[in-house]
Amino acid sequence: MHHADLVQYARSLYDAHGDRAEAEAAQKAAAARHDGKSDDAAKWDKIRFHIKELRGPRAT
Repeated sequence: MHHADLVQYARSLYDAHGDRAEAEAAQKAAAARHDGKSDDAAKWDKIRFHIKELRGPRAT
């Protein structure tokens, strides 16, 4: 998956799920690792990173 596709997917996931999108991406990455699919896990980690960027810094 190309960088632009990852960013677009992250945007779509964030638009659909809001702050829960990051957790969903983390769960998908963990499931892929559990199933031995390291390439898929890496893809979900990148999507999670882009979701974090979209969300911006959290207020404390």
